[in-house]
Amino acid sequence: MKYKNYFPLPNEIFSLGLSSGEIAVYAFLMYCEDRQTFQCHPSYKTIGEAINMSKNTVKKNVSLLTKKKLIQTEPTKILSKKGQTRNGSLRYTLLPISVALEYYHQQQMVKLEEQARRIQVQKLLEKDEKIASNS
Repeated sequence: MKYKNYFPLPNEIFSLGLSSGEIAVYAFLMYCEDRQTFQCHPSYKTIGEAINMSKNTVKKNVSLLTKKKLIQTEPTKILSKKGQTRNGSLRYTLLPISVALEYYHQQQMVKLEEQARRIQVQKLLEKDEKIASNS
């Protein structure tokens, strides 16, 4: 039996450390996306009205989702009634969740490596302090 008026939200979305705002924007984009092309083009205003968020907050969350490799954005152009070319809404492409998961895990490894280096430096400093105080 096929369900209507539903869309799949990947379970992995909750393991990426996203804020509630990021999840809301991502979910709305999934709701809007064309299931064949994985694209949609709602305006910041449309997204904000749907999820009760200001345009600036939507814009910030879109930027964060892009950085986290969940979506890609590209500008579009529209032709006005007077024949002028104007900026349109962004075209959003929802990326496979595996891309975001891999990026997230890479970032976690970088953080762990940085933390390990900090601990090493701290131990060296403590060792140097002990040597200096014993002199």
